[in-house]
Amino acid sequence: MSKKVLISVYNKSGLLEFAKGLVDLGFEIISTGGTYKYLTKNGIKAATVESLTGFPEILGGRVKTLHPKVFAGLLAEKNNENHKKDMDDNNLLLIDLLVVNLYPFKETVSNPGVLIEDAIEQIDIGGVSLIRAAAKNYKYVNVITSEKNYTKYLEDFKKLDGKFPYEYSLRLARDAFAYIANYDVEIERYFNGLNKNTDNWIKLENEQHLRYGENPHQKAVLYKENFDDIYEVLHGKELSYNNMLDIDAAYSVISEFRDDRPTASIIKHGNPSGVATSDTLLEAYKRAFATDTVSPYGGIIIFNRKLELATAMEADKIFSEIILAPGFDKDSYELLSKKKNRRLVSFKFSTESNELKKITGGYLYQERDNMVLKPEELKVVSKKQPTEEQIQDMIFAYKVVKHTKSNAIVFVKDRQTLGVGAGQPSRIDSTEIAIMKSKEFNLNLKGSIVASDAFFPFPDNVIEIAKVKASCIIHPGGSVRDEEVIKEADLQGLCLVFTGYRHFKH
Repeated sequence: MSKKVLISVYNKSGLLEFAKGLVDLGFEIISTGGTYKYLTKNGIKAATVESLTGFPEILGGRVKTLHPKVFAGLLAEKNNENHKKDMDDNNLLLIDLLVVNLYPFKETVSNPGVLIEDAIEQIDIGGVSLIRAAAKNYKYVNVITSEKNYTKYLEDFKKLDGKFPYEYSLRLARDAFAYIANYDVEIERYFNGLNKNTDNWIKLENEQHLRYGENPHQKAVLYKENFDDIYEVLHGKELSYNNMLDIDAAYSVISEFRDDRPTASIIKHGNPSGVATSDTLLEAYKRAFATDTVSPYGGIIIFNRKLELATAMEADKIFSEIILAPGFDKDSYELLSKKKNRRLVSFKFSTESNELKKITGGYLYQERDNMVLKPEELKVVSKKQPTEEQIQDMIFAYKVVKHTKSNAIVFVKDRQTLGVGAGQPSRIDSTEIAIMKSKEFNLNLKGSIVASDAFFPFPDNVIEIAKVKASCIIHPGGSVRDEEVIKEADLQGLCLVFTGYRHFKH
């Protein structure tokens, strides 16, 4: 007996290839109005839901799949004798696979001036009910809600001859419940916004249990908003709490370079150990790694471009916990996935506007530090003027220091980090650590520029920076001793630039 698939999708990306693949595997397709027309117009044989139910779409399409013949097919347990009898007595068909995605509610309400009537019509009823039914009966019905899973499902079906293990179907069900949970959260947010008298609130939902917290004896949970829209774990074991923090740190750094030339960054314990931009991704990675060739072991590597084989081969020379990129070509994925303990994560660039942290007795909420420094905002306060090349290095360095924990000092030359000092109680300590690290890895600081996430409270940092023959310093300014710092910079022959923006990161 052939398998049955019910397809009802708003987003039809990749659907034709998927449907053709299902037909080749022996599936018979049942579909709803718009999906049926799209499939048959493109030469794919399908039956309508009406032919299954014997009942037409009514209420302008508000009711089309809400029928016992549909839901019995999704909810019947194939090894339950009573269910079998009910299906036979009522001449009902079993459905083996459900492919559904929902009306674009979030996209609709994000449009300025959207009418409430239009928003309400994008609240999917039948689709959510179908997904819930199939996911509930996951032992007997597979459910797919994202086009990302189309190709893999076909491949896995062929590999497993359609006999999916329990864990596979369970994972599809989990993703399906997460999908409709997110959908309902967006609707709730919209209606909450309609009620101007509703107090601001924070609601944590759509939880995913992590392997453990900061330490193995601590339990941890990730509460997702649009996490699955940004990240996709392609390979490797489950992510831990610390992995999530490092991924966020890596993503925050590389987001500064989303539209830049090929850029690579290496993160260790939440801090960049190396960042570089170059003409190729391979060269960018080599230069980032050269900043500190010890710390990257067991760290996280992230790129701002799709990863290809040459760069993957270089990155594969060390053990890294996670490698992130906007995509992996076939050869790079095949190479890097050979190591079981390494996670491969693809991501899409997004924009976050706020951040929330739990503290004892409450929550801290703030706007995210999305400030972008422009060259015209730089205020040169020294007698010596920076060159255009030095200004470009200043902008690069300020992007990096912004994501380095305070007190932060970063040495840069030719869009490559040469020394990073982070997280010290004293700024002079961070300066000395950055210089020490550069010497450890034989990097020459002559002619480099130095970025500080906050002002220099004393001229001592300037003196130490001058000793290694750096050429420029960029920091916010604003100290009561600014004049002393400027005087020392002039005395040492350094150019000194103020930004007016501080970038503390605790």
